Amino acid sequence: MIKLEAVRVFISVAELGNIKEAARKLGRTASAISMTLKQVEDEIGSPLFASDRKNSLTALGTFMLDTGRLQVKGYDKAIQKIYAFAENRIGNLSLASVPSVATTLIPILMPAFVATRPDVEIELFDDDTRGVETMVETGQADMGIAGQPSSDALLSFVPLFRDQFKVICNSDSRLMEISTALEWTDLEGEPLILNGASDSIMAPGYQRLRSNASFTIRNVSSLMAHAKTGLGVTILPALATNQLPEGVSALAIADTSISRTVGLIERRGTTRNPIAEAFLAFLLEEMPNLIGRLKLSSV
Repeated sequence: MIKLEAVRVFISVAELGNIKEAARKLGRTASAISMTLKQVEDEIGSPLFASDRKNSLTALGTFMLDTGRLQVKGYDKAIQKIYAFAENRIGNLSLASVPSVATTLIPILMPAFVATRPDVEIELFDDDTRGVETMVETGQADMGIAGQPSSDALLSFVPLFRDQFKVICNSDSRLMEISTALEWTDLEGEPLILNGASDSIMAPGYQRLRSNASFTIRNVSSLMAHAKTGLGVTILPALATNQLPEGVSALAIADTSISRTVGLIERRGTTRNPIAEAFLAFLLEEMPNLIGRLKLSSV
C-alpha cells in the first residue's frame, strides 16, 4: 500500500522536476527520495516518470499527480479541522436560554466569544425555564441558562446570578402614582397576567393574587404588548425590564425576598464538546463584569 508521505514525495519531485530540489524542500537526502520513488513504482508496477531525469511524467504519472494532489489536500484539510476543533476554533454550540438572558446577557457575551472563532456555528433558543429544561434533557441544546430546574435527577445546575422581580404595567396605570416600592396589597384589583418566570414566586401575597388570575402568556414580547394595552399587570425578573417598549413601565416590589436564581443547566453524564467547554469558561470569566454592568446580584 502506498503511504501518504510517499505520495507527498512524488508530488514534490513531479512539481519541481528533479530529485535534488525535492530533497531540499522536504528536508531529506536525495537517495532517500530516489528510494521512495522506486518503492512507489514497484508497488504500482509501472513507471511514473518518462526518464531518469524526473522532469517529465508518463500518463500514469500525470494521473497520479492529479489524484495525489486531491488526496493530500483533503488529508491536510481534515487534519487542520481536527486541530481547530480540539482548539475550539470550529464546531457547534446549541444554547437554550430564558428570554431575559437571551435578549440582554447573551448579546453582550457573543461578539467577544465569536470574534476569535469565526467558523463556530451557534444556535440559540429562547424559552421559559421549563422549555429550557426540556431542550437540555432531550439533547436539543448542549446547555441552558435559566432558573433552577424543578428536579435535578437528569440535570445539573450551576448558579450564576440572582435577579429581583418587578411589576410590569401600562405607563398610565394608577400604580405609577405610588411613590414607594409596591406592596402586594397595592396590586389587589389589578388583573394579573401569569408567565413562566413568575411560576417560582412562592410569596403568600403573590399566591393570593395568582389564585384569581385568568391569563397566562409565556412569550415576553406578547406579554409586554398585552401589559401595554392595560389588560393587566405581570411580574418579571428585573433583567427582562432593561429594554422595555414605549408605554410600559417596571416598578419595584417591596417584598425583597422574591428573586430568581439563574444558572447554567446541563444534562448529567454528558461530555461537553470543545466549543461548549470554551463557552462555559468564557461565561464564568465574564460573569463578575456582567453582574456589575446589568446590576444583578451575585450568588
